[in-house]
Amino acid sequence: MAPPLSPIPATPAPAPVAVGVGPVSFDEVVAVARHGAPVTLTDEALAAIDRARAVVEGLAAGPVPAYGISTGFGALATRHIPTEQRRQLQRSLVRSHAAGSGPEVEREVTRALMLLRLSTLATGRTGVRRQTARLLADLLAHGITPVVHEYGSLGCSGDLAPLSHCALALIGEGTVRDAAGTLMPAADALAAAGLEPVVLEEKEGLALINGTDGMLGMLVLAITDLRRLLRTADVAAAMSVEGQLGTDRVFAPELQAIRPHPGQAASAANLTAVLAGSGVVASHRGPDCNRVQDAYSLRCSPQVHGAARDTVEHAATVAGRELESAVDNPVVVVDEDGTGRVESNGNFHGAPVAYVLDFLAIVAADVASMSERRTDRFLDKARNHGLPPFLADDPGVDSGHMIAQYTQAAIVSELKRLAVPASVDSIPSSAMQEDHVSMGWSAARKLRRAVDGLTRVVAVEVLTAARALDLRAPLQPSPATGAVVRTLRDAGIAGPGPDRHLAPEIELAVALVDSGAVLDAVTTQIGDLA
Repeated sequence: MAPPLSPIPATPAPAPVAVGVGPVSFDEVVAVARHGAPVTLTDEALAAIDRARAVVEGLAAGPVPAYGISTGFGALATRHIPTEQRRQLQRSLVRSHAAGSGPEVEREVTRALMLLRLSTLATGRTGVRRQTARLLADLLAHGITPVVHEYGSLGCSGDLAPLSHCALALIGEGTVRDAAGTLMPAADALAAAGLEPVVLEEKEGLALINGTDGMLGMLVLAITDLRRLLRTADVAAAMSVEGQLGTDRVFAPELQAIRPHPGQAASAANLTAVLAGSGVVASHRGPDCNRVQDAYSLRCSPQVHGAARDTVEHAATVAGRELESAVDNPVVVVDEDGTGRVESNGNFHGAPVAYVLDFLAIVAADVASMSERRTDRFLDKARNHGLPPFLADDPGVDSGHMIAQYTQAAIVSELKRLAVPASVDSIPSSAMQEDHVSMGWSAARKLRRAVDGLTRVVAVEVLTAARALDLRAPLQPSPATGAVVRTLRDAGIAGPGPDRHLAPEIELAVALVDSGAVLDAVTTQIGDLA
């Protein structure tokens, strides 16, 4: 996960993302959130925004109360607000709902949230003015990031508090960080960028805060990370199978076809490809080998990793549908004859997103649990097939990787706690008007911690397996796993030897896994993995 205070990358300059009436893609979310890509609105989006705004202004001028336009909000929706107080109504909504607390969330989360809110505004379903939407795009383009806090969202009606902190910046209030990460008042950051704050009109405050954008942004980022991590977990598993003198025969495609889960087949194909050409595997492939079956953590890696992959792809399907959505309440509906109306709905409820966020936390915990078990087998003299205890240089004097496994175990234990679903909880709010909530933001926050934990557990397995493969010399690892070992050594992680300060090596391994360098080492040798 990116740290909260990391500056927007200055070079290379990413290509602008054009936001139109259609959905933004996963890659566009990542480009804006992580890499600081600027944002523009298409002419089509501006035209759709104008059409919806005309509907809102027509309703605002009429005598019939319309929710979000001329009434209060939530449990206060029964009060009709006169015209002269409606700017105050929208301003008060944003100020009162910007009630977050706790640590500042990561910059990439806030930028993803802002982009996805802008994407909904661009559909022409919310009724904001084009200058309001343009200012949100300008904040992204100038790297101005409002401060959003860890706590405050119930995931219904959407991510109200986080989005309100972003809306606060549009009216020149609250606190933001500029592109360099400097904390400052929003009014100062806008002035420095040559931008003018907006004065919110009817419906605009509500349109800016009533969406699932925070939890969805974190879901998209987590899916991106997990797709890379699960391929890296296949690499780590292959290194463990190899280093523990396991067999690759159980990964044969005809055996996977008997149970045709697509993720399982892909994971098994990866293991087979990564192990191809291994001198270590070849050394015990003959008739003299008396090993009948490997332990589950080795033999069943494709079944667990594959189920995880299939779950991630289900989550991606849900995220894709959500990216196509216009989440607001009420929404503007424009009929074929050009007339329009505003309709209340429940699309702001975060349940679809919250469920899959919880599913992915389960996935992260279980894949990490299996990775830790593979690591532990390397360290036990009774199970590591001829390697020294704890892979130590001088066992008894040296402890080797004994405590690296402790670190894994501590993380895995934490991941199991994070796997407890948030979406099954609900605390009623708004005087029982909002009497069932999704807790999707909470599910997303704990998933981010789970993804970070999985990264660290897999990194320790890679680190340990690389040491074991060195200890199998003169037997040669496969070209793919050998490339991973070289990547670690080139990064400054030394091979086997007397005990040394292990924490820096673990952090280097974590960085190599997180950056994709471990996966790249493999794909450079054998091509892309499934």
